[in-house]
Amino acid sequence: MTVLAEALKDLDEKKVYQLVEEKIKSGTSPLQIIAECNAGMVGVGELFSSGQYFLSQLIFSAEIFKNVINMLEPVMPKSESDGSAGKVVIGTVKGDIHDIGKNIVVNLLRGSGFEVIDLGVDVPAEKFVEALRETGARVLGLSALLNFTYPEMKTVVEAVTEAGLRDKVTIIIGGAPCNEQVRQFTGADYYAEDAVAGVNICKKVYS
Repeated sequence: MTVLAEALKDLDEKKVYQLVEEKIKSGTSPLQIIAECNAGMVGVGELFSSGQYFLSQLIFSAEIFKNVINMLEPVMPKSESDGSAGKVVIGTVKGDIHDIGKNIVVNLLRGSGFEVIDLGVDVPAEKFVEALRETGARVLGLSALLNFTYPEMKTVVEAVTEAGLRDKVTIIIGGAPCNEQVRQFTGADYYAEDAVAGVNICKKVYS
């Protein structure tokens, strides 16, 4: 784990901002900075899961990360073309109100030139289907942080299939409980282990 990742994991707010400023000045890629912060957030998530951190600390870490994203906004790479890189529908599934990871992905996607339709949290399956129909988006991102909500991702995938859209849409899942086994269980196309991986998958779909 890098010094920046450690600082975020330790919730050392001042040190995080100082390190980010130094990295921006030295020309470090914003995506590299985000990847390091992401590693720190994973560390926070592990401490939360093991009961060493509480919800207040989880929220505080998200606040720090959000401020880092704001700091990086002016140096984020913009899309080469004037047009959109593609449309992505994204949301946290029904039963889960966490939006930390989702918001990071949304910021990164927009910074990469994508048009993002963010449905928010606690989103029922039919709302995802409706958004896909209305926008014609070819990518659907599903987020979950709570272990017991990942079966809801399967419900969404099934709803997309029933709507006759499955062959037109690439479905990506992400969040703490997700892994390759969960991807297979839900029937999604990809599992993104972090926000940067999610953006790269979207780029691949629209390339």
